[in-house]
Amino acid sequence: MGSKFWPKRGSPGILHHFTETLVAFEFASSTKPQPHSILFLGGLGDGLATTSYAADVVQGLQPTEWSLFTVNLTSAYQSWGFGHLDRDTDEVAQCIQHITEYKKSKFGTPGKIVLFGHSTGSQCVLHYLSRPNPHTSTPAFDRGLEHCKRPAIDGGIMQAPVSDREAIHWIMREGFLGRTPSELKETYDKLVAMAKEAVRHGPYDSMLPISLTTHFGYPSNTPVSCRRFLSLVSPESPQSPAEDDMFSSDLGDEQLAKTFGMIRQRELLKNKLMVLMSGADQSVPDWVNKEEVLARWKKVTDHNGAARIWDDRSGLIPNASHALSNDDQAEPRAFLVRKVLSYLADIN
Repeated sequence: MGSKFWPKRGSPGILHHFTETLVAFEFASSTKPQPHSILFLGGLGDGLATTSYAADVVQGLQPTEWSLFTVNLTSAYQSWGFGHLDRDTDEVAQCIQHITEYKKSKFGTPGKIVLFGHSTGSQCVLHYLSRPNPHTSTPAFDRGLEHCKRPAIDGGIMQAPVSDREAIHWIMREGFLGRTPSELKETYDKLVAMAKEAVRHGPYDSMLPISLTTHFGYPSNTPVSCRRFLSLVSPESPQSPAEDDMFSSDLGDEQLAKTFGMIRQRELLKNKLMVLMSGADQSVPDWVNKEEVLARWKKVTDHNGAARIWDDRSGLIPNASHALSNDDQAEPRAFLVRKVLSYLADIN
């Protein structure tokens, strides 16, 4: 998805093992000490350094005291279909602990640390900041999950926070891959019924037929579990949104209060939250008013002005596609880098 944007000579840095099986790669400058850290989290299907605009951010950080880490979680690449946000953010917490200990050993200080999420990475950022600390879930389908206490972070950035539920409903309304809206609705209803039945009758996660999930653009090499599918499409929304349904435009303030509205109470964010939506995001339906959605998120995050958590640099990236990976995205990428550098300059 954008290897052309990465330097053909490769990118120097350090590979960090933060658990026995999970790694993060630090794009480190050899010319300036970088005691501060950004931990970048990609979206569904992303892995180590696969979000191409991160290369622009890394280049912009070269003259600063900040280095960028990209991470490989259990849910990376084709494993997102069996992943879940509690495991993701537990692993992020382990990575942050490693980064701060490493920076302290190298520079005498753990430095500042900012979480930067793209797409579903934005769900991870919000989940990290809003859920009980440590997590309280005991999922039968993930018996090996051990929750850890999440360290407070100095800043949070969310780019391209989008609704998977609204995206699939947009596909069903317009038709997709040669299939009519009625055909897609029939497949959707079948998948939801199958998933609910499987979840109802067993503690274990099971896979939906790939022959059906591909109708909605899910890759043919990616298995999607019943539980994760229901989390992404959230059929009980907007009244009772599933875990992954954080960014839908029809969620009421009562539901937003459980995510954006909990950031102040959890006290895991030391500075402010910057939210950047892509102005031409092809994953956002045409009926969604992005400015209105951002205004509602800000209102709930800041508790109607009682708190100052929402960063004023938040807003739209003009003409930006979802991942800023198209050939015409040079200016949106430059705009994003300017926003990030300005935000980092105010981290105290």
